[in-house]
Amino acid sequence: MKATIEMVLKQNLKELKLSTMFTCLAEHLRQASETHQSYEEFLLGLTETELHVRAEKRLTRRLREAKFPLMKPLEEFQFEQAAGLDARQIRQLCSGEYICQHRNVIFLGKSGTGKTHLATGLGIEACKQGFRTRFVTGCGLANELLEAREERILSRLLKRYAGYELLIVDELGYVPFSKSGAELLFQVLAERHERKSVIVTTNLGFAEWTQIFGEANLTAALLDRLTHQAAIITCSWESYRLHQSLRQQFAKPEKGSRKTRKAGSSDNASEG
Repeated sequence: MKATIEMVLKQNLKELKLSTMFTCLAEHLRQASETHQSYEEFLLGLTETELHVRAEKRLTRRLREAKFPLMKPLEEFQFEQAAGLDARQIRQLCSGEYICQHRNVIFLGKSGTGKTHLATGLGIEACKQGFRTRFVTGCGLANELLEAREERILSRLLKRYAGYELLIVDELGYVPFSKSGAELLFQVLAERHERKSVIVTTNLGFAEWTQIFGEANLTAALLDRLTHQAAIITCSWESYRLHQSLRQQFAKPEKGSRKTRKAGSSDNASEG
């Protein structure tokens, strides 16, 4: 009778698409029997396992959909080397409130200061909170839009990008856009104004954005939308990569070091 009930219960769980509860049923039944759990405790443990596994699967899907080039969580960011960065502001942004309020975040600074790391870290936090996120470089997005227009699937692509609750546009300003590319990129970003959030990383000050988009009026209109109630974070500290290169350079053993000279003297003595 007990085996029959367990078999029917498993079948019911399968029909209800409670796959984790189906898989873990036997283990939870064993634990309940050994620890003399109440019906409520048994059911609570079983449902919590189902919910935990579902949450992990959702996060995996969100991270895969975001297409981060590297998984760089904020826990790995070296805040102690970022002089002037308000760590409290970054922690506040981690809450995702700015996404709920449809506000933007802009990281300004030269190459190597960790702008992409900060943007990626905030993107990972957004995924953890269930927000649909997409990471793309400015050049990559412009090229993707141009190709979609040529293939007559631009409206479909625009709809897809409009669906992301957080869009991260990295390295805006490293490569200037063609007139058509700039106009399409403007369309994507402008349509998100007060509807969805954008994180932008750029190595150019706002006064230099005409170098990216070419047309002054279009640039001014875009900046007006992007910066409205945005968190603008200036990354003015020294490059991490430069610091790392210098450390590696000084760490290299000098030619003719004491150890090398000693070995050489020994060799010479042997030859003599």
